[in-house]
Amino acid sequence: MGVIVQKFGGTSVGDAERIRAVANHVARTRRAGNDVVVVVSAMGKFTDDLLRLADDVSPNRPPREIDMLLTAGERISMALVCMALAAEGIEASSFTGSQAGIITDDEHTRAKILEVRPDRIREALRDGHVAVVAGFQGVSASRDITTLGRGGSDVTAVAMAAALNADVCEIYTDVTGVFTADPRVVPKARRLARVSFDEMMEMAATGGRVLMLRSVEYARRHNVPLHVRSSFTWEPGTWIVEEDSDMEQAVVSAVTDDTSEAKVTVSGVPDRPGVAARLFGELAQRGVNLDMIVQNTSENGLTDISFTVALTDVDAARGACEAVREEVGAAKVSTDSNVGRVTVVGAGMKSNPGVTALMFETLSNIGVNIEMISTSSIRISCVVRADRVEESVRALHTAFGLDAS
Repeated sequence: MGVIVQKFGGTSVGDAERIRAVANHVARTRRAGNDVVVVVSAMGKFTDDLLRLADDVSPNRPPREIDMLLTAGERISMALVCMALAAEGIEASSFTGSQAGIITDDEHTRAKILEVRPDRIREALRDGHVAVVAGFQGVSASRDITTLGRGGSDVTAVAMAAALNADVCEIYTDVTGVFTADPRVVPKARRLARVSFDEMMEMAATGGRVLMLRSVEYARRHNVPLHVRSSFTWEPGTWIVEEDSDMEQAVVSAVTDDTSEAKVTVSGVPDRPGVAARLFGELAQRGVNLDMIVQNTSENGLTDISFTVALTDVDAARGACEAVREEVGAAKVSTDSNVGRVTVVGAGMKSNPGVTALMFETLSNIGVNIEMISTSSIRISCVVRADRVEESVRALHTAFGLDAS
């Protein structure tokens, strides 16, 4: 009937019972007449266990060897899934990332896919086999094993689906789809039946923890339909597809939250050309990714520049700013890790005024102060105190009519 790529996360293959359940589901998909490619993550918290073991062995962890170590988790999963499929009477062949033709750049622990050459996968499908691919990994042009970073198995699955021109890429996880908010924060959150690529990208970038941002970007670029489903209930989940211009879009589709960032402020910066370029150039050279950026109005020829970075990058960001502080004439550098972000996302925001006003009014009514603001055509993000994030999400979810009845 078609080609289906099914990706199973760590909880989906967390133990023998779960692996047998996955194999049963894959077998039923294959018996329905579909060619099936399965992409698997490492079992449960196996990757975290390997990282702790590496820490116990040595404080010096060469990135190349970390990649070699971590790929073991997915290789174990792929072999076990093939064995479980054999018990179901389904012929299956396992492939590492390199065997599957996942070609990456040379950036160990965070490699990017350059090309997919799925010749062996096509051969397996022609032979009537289910192809089981180890996610999260590939091989560089210099023939070193690489990994794609956290959530990399999602990218593997989407890349494989694009290369094989698959009908759909199904992402199986421990939730039943994409929700209007994190159900752990908002008990009244609803599952969405359909989300556009643009909305899902904004949600992934602002705290949505269902899909890795890079996987959504890849799917959008190659127009790969995604279907996020639960491997525990097997019920239909959320489709992520190209926006349909004929369908009326919700003004706000979801509210996301993120407390994994810190704010860095460079105070007393001379307001002259070239200063920001020098500051952000230094941050780029040190590999620090920035998110929200705000520059205050100049007063007496001086201004303050604030930006947010991942908590894991805050020391590197401060070091970069301190390195050029005297050169650019700034007064001081400060950091604040006690911040969080709340975001409203919706394709309908493009044609519906008043979203910004309602968001600010809602936060004001519960006494939440907004420290930074960032917008796009379908997103508004506000930085607030970390301890007010969950309250803010619940209030916004109600204010925009997203609560389940």
